[in-house]
Amino acid sequence: MILAIDVGNSHILLGLFTLKPKAELLHHWKLSTDPSRTADEYAIQLRNLFRFAELDYRAVTGMVMSSVVPPLMPTLERMCQSYFRLKPLVIGPGVSTGMNIRMENPKEVGADRIVNAVSAYERYGGPLIVVDFGTAMTFCAISEEGDYLGGAIAPGLMISTEALFARASKLPRIELTKPAKVIGKNTVQGMQSGILYGFAGQIDGVVSEMKKELGEKTRVIATGETAELIAPETEHIDMVDPFLTLQGLRIIYQRTLQED
Repeated sequence: MILAIDVGNSHILLGLFTLKPKAELLHHWKLSTDPSRTADEYAIQLRNLFRFAELDYRAVTGMVMSSVVPPLMPTLERMCQSYFRLKPLVIGPGVSTGMNIRMENPKEVGADRIVNAVSAYERYGGPLIVVDFGTAMTFCAISEEGDYLGGAIAPGLMISTEALFARASKLPRIELTKPAKVIGKNTVQGMQSGILYGFAGQIDGVVSEMKKELGEKTRVIATGETAELIAPETEHIDMVDPFLTLQGLRIIYQRTLQED
């Protein structure tokens, strides 16, 4: 089994895969991202997750990680080596992903964006747009030939809503759910409507412009925490794949094994 670890600004996603007789996601978990935690604390959390799933962590034979939080990587790498006795494959410059990066500076592209692009192209073909609902909302364009072309970056849903709460003192913190109607009858409904449909409109606007460059047959795949909430309100998102990043880590790990 291999353990895939996707380190985001808000959460760490973990996926446990078998590779034979076929690649299969056995279990997945989510932890909060906390750079103050030690390698020992993360190891205890993982051990408990394995125990609750009635799995033996010693059955893990490989680990692969991507991260947008560089300060946390030494801690997690130390955890992998100390408790799993494994050196993780860390996605970054020098790791062959099998995808050409058509950017002015390929090294500045976030590892999570490349992993998503590899996963989406492998599973759905191209041309593609991948919309990732993370702390930052990213739009990634992949050509029909499987090249990473670039994309767009915008503030994510949580950043925007936190700014709204922080800067507008009379607005309460709310549960983000779909309101009964677009025209809210109270403050909470109005905020829910503005956030939900505002982001849906933003996504459709960006994707529509990107399709003018990629072609109308371009498929749009969404992933990330709030994708399942927002996607149904958009016109352009074709599919939500909640495990796109974890699957991408697994794909790159297997490609690396084949090269070795």
